[in-house]
Amino acid sequence: MIGKKRGKRKWLVLFLVVIAFVYVNNSSYLAQRHDEKPLLLAHRGLAQTFDLEGVKNDTCTATRIHKPEHPYLENTLASMEAAFLAGADLVEFDIKPTKDGQFAVFHDWTLDCRTNGQGTASDYTMAELKQLDVGYGYTSDGGKTYPFRGKGVGLMPSMDEVLARFPDKSFLIHIKSNDPAEGDLLARHLAALPEQRLAQLTVYGGDEPIAALKDKLPAVRVMSMATMKSGLIPYILIGWTGYVPDALRHTQVHIPEKIAPWLWGFPHRFQERMDRADTRVVLVGGDGSDFSSGFDTAEDVKRLPSGFSGVIWTNRIDRIAPLYGKE
Repeated sequence: MIGKKRGKRKWLVLFLVVIAFVYVNNSSYLAQRHDEKPLLLAHRGLAQTFDLEGVKNDTCTATRIHKPEHPYLENTLASMEAAFLAGADLVEFDIKPTKDGQFAVFHDWTLDCRTNGQGTASDYTMAELKQLDVGYGYTSDGGKTYPFRGKGVGLMPSMDEVLARFPDKSFLIHIKSNDPAEGDLLARHLAALPEQRLAQLTVYGGDEPIAALKDKLPAVRVMSMATMKSGLIPYILIGWTGYVPDALRHTQVHIPEKIAPWLWGFPHRFQERMDRADTRVVLVGGDGSDFSSGFDTAEDVKRLPSGFSGVIWTNRIDRIAPLYGKE
């Protein structure tokens, strides 16, 4: 009987030791704090925002914009320049392959919603896409007025134009498909860039094009649902030990704010581990059902963990940058 009691005590002590280790090892209080400001990522540059409720991949968001507060249109050189001037550290933009083997900077699956064209970007050469009006379809009042119609002719840039216009800036490039051929094509475009320039670029998108790109250019930082799952699932299982899976090294993860607290050591201990692994942590809004949600108002920023030093995703860099003294 006495032996059984001692045995139970040993197991209880062991259990308490493990609990204490898990707590201490993942406590943000022990993380090294450098008082660094977070990096700010401007989604599609400084763009018109829209109601996110019910938005799907094929939703025409140009027809549901909020009342315009500025003249910039998403994925244009002007919108990117405005974002950087406002204080963005990184700008995200979308790419679509063209008929002549280039990449147009454009978001939608088809041209019909946002422009005065029809079909897809791949039906046209880059020169032909330049003739379209990318402000044609925007309306905030159900079609009564189109405030940007006629003002977007010639504003759709190529990816090469963007990279040449901002040679020292960092970008997040979004492949808007799951076609591995697009990953191969993008690899051919990026392969000509020097190593220092490639280090300023991250590419995310469908599993297959990202895998194809990574195969051709292993040094490029990439992200897809597959890369995130391969790293975050093992981390959720054994990250309490401090172990960081190889799949979470030199990559990028987009963490919804409502899921982030479930990661071992979040925010500061987790951030410290990702920094050592050369992995960028991007905090997005919501629960993961919509990765376009961001921190767009002062009230949104109040929800961020105190001292968060990763990357903040925002659709309104003009509102958020001043809160961090990045005007």
